Amino acid sequence: MSETAAPAPIQLSLIFPCYNEETRLPASLQRVRDYLRDTGLTYEILIVDDGGTDRTTEIARAVAAEDPHVRVLRYEQNQGKGHAVAYGARHARGQWVLFSDADLSTPIEEMERLLPQLERGYDIVIASRGLKESKLVVRQPWYRERAGKLMNFLIRTLCGLKFADTQCGFKLFSARAARDIFPNLTVRGWMFDVEVLVVAQRLGYTTTDVPVTWLNSGESRVKLRHLPRIIRELVHIRMHWFGRQPARQTREEAEGVA
Repeated sequence: MSETAAPAPIQLSLIFPCYNEETRLPASLQRVRDYLRDTGLTYEILIVDDGGTDRTTEIARAVAAEDPHVRVLRYEQNQGKGHAVAYGARHARGQWVLFSDADLSTPIEEMERLLPQLERGYDIVIASRGLKESKLVVRQPWYRERAGKLMNFLIRTLCGLKFADTQCGFKLFSARAARDIFPNLTVRGWMFDVEVLVVAQRLGYTTTDVPVTWLNSGESRVKLRHLPRIIRELVHIRMHWFGRQPARQTREEAEGVA
């Protein structure tokens, strides 16, 4: 009687947080699938529909029906990008957890710059548009770049982070770091990236940034009128984590979710 071989452990979990991405998702998903198929890695792609109202889930499920590497997660009420990424991370099964914006402003191929840093011992590796070696193929309009510099100043002042760019939507985690960090998040909006790095710092996880190629998609949902909300989120992070220690999650708690 032959024995069925156990499935190979998943090396990479890629999370796509999506909100009404029916237009951009098909091409991005195909590009990611083609790339990961050629890497030789064992992987899964988690499409997280953040309570959207378009055909994102329908499109993703059609792909998942043909490709066992694709998993679709959805909840009914829109919660924000931070919640979507955290939701995906709690269901990830890989030894590495990467989240990427669905527009692939940071091309999936840039993962090759991040992975070696985990292998060197870092717990978290973040893509950066702000380093000297970064290549901005398609830049943002000048007023958005000015706003970005103001935002970075506020992040440094209020939250104490020294990275040149905390907001690039391409970040890679060890499974252990992801398991501990994401359940602690309290911000569901755009500044969740900042809270991720603050929590990581307080838990003693090591983080490094690497330069990447980046192409502005021109369809960012973050507008200048959202600045007051962004400031409120940063103040909340500062106040919430002042003198407070994040909790660590046990392996049993993590396995109970996935």
